[in-house]
Amino acid sequence: MAALKDIKRKIVAVQKTKQITRAMNMVAASKLKAAQTRLENFRPYAIRFMEVLSSLALRVDAENHPLLAVREPKKIRVICMTADRGLCGGFNTNLIKATERFTRDKNKEGKEVELIAVGRKARDYFRKKTRLVKDWADVFGKFDFTLAVNISNEIIPAFIKAEYDELYVVYNEFVHIAIQRPAVIRLFPLPPIGKDEDVDPVRRIEYIYEPSDEILLEKLLPMYVHVLVFRALLETSAGENGARMVAMDNATKNCEEMIQSLTLKMNKARQAAITAELMDIVGGTEALAKS
Repeated sequence: MAALKDIKRKIVAVQKTKQITRAMNMVAASKLKAAQTRLENFRPYAIRFMEVLSSLALRVDAENHPLLAVREPKKIRVICMTADRGLCGGFNTNLIKATERFTRDKNKEGKEVELIAVGRKARDYFRKKTRLVKDWADVFGKFDFTLAVNISNEIIPAFIKAEYDELYVVYNEFVHIAIQRPAVIRLFPLPPIGKDEDVDPVRRIEYIYEPSDEILLEKLLPMYVHVLVFRALLETSAGENGARMVAMDNATKNCEEMIQSLTLKMNKARQAAITAELMDIVGGTEALAKS
C-alpha cells in the first residue's frame, strides 16, 4: 500500500504542475498576441522611415557623417538581447550561444570584443564570464520606444568618440510561433543607406528640403538607430512569448502523458494488491478446511 500511496501522491503533484503549465501557456499566448500586434504595427513605420532616409541619403554626401565612418575594426562591441525570465525552452540559450560563437570568431581574428547585455538572462550569464560595458535587466515586461532611445544614447556617443570601431546586435528574429531564429546584424558603422539602389542619377527627382539635406541627415541617422534597436527589442519580445507558449504547451502534454502512465501503474499496483489479498483469503480458507 505504501507504493500505491506514493503513486497517488505523484499523480496529484503532476496534476498541479499541469495546471501551472496550462496557465502559463495561456498567459504567454495573451502576451504573444500583444507583442505581435506591436511588431506588426511598427513594421510599416520602420519600412517607410528607411525609404525616406534612403531617398535622402542618395542626394547628400552621407559618408561625412560620423555614424557612417568606417575604421579598422580593432575593438568590437556586441549587444546580446535575451529574455528576463526562463521557462521558454532553448530561447535564451540559443541567443547566448550565438553571441559566444560570434565572439570567438572575432577573437580568432585578433579583435577585442566587449559585451552589452539587454535582458536579465544575458546579464546573469555574461557577468560571470567577462566585464559588461553596460546592461539593462528586467526591461521586457513592459517597455516602449524610450528604452530604444536610452540604449541608443549609450552606444552612439561612444562610437563617435572612437571608443570602439564596430557594433553588432544579437537578437531573436521572430518568424512565427514555432520558429525563433538568432540573428546578428551590424549596427555601427551604419550601412551605406540608399547607395545600393539601382537608380539613374540623372533621373532622380530632386526635392527641396527645409532645413537642408545635411541637417536632416544629422537628425534622422540617430532616429534610424532608434528604429533598428526598437525593432530588435520587439522581435525578441515576441520571440520570447512564442517560445514560452510552445514550451508550456509541450510541458502540459508531457504532464498528461505522465498522468496516464502513473494511472496505469497505479491500477496495476491496485490489482496486484487485490490479488494478494484474495490469495491470502483463499489460503486461509484452505487451511481452515484442512483443519
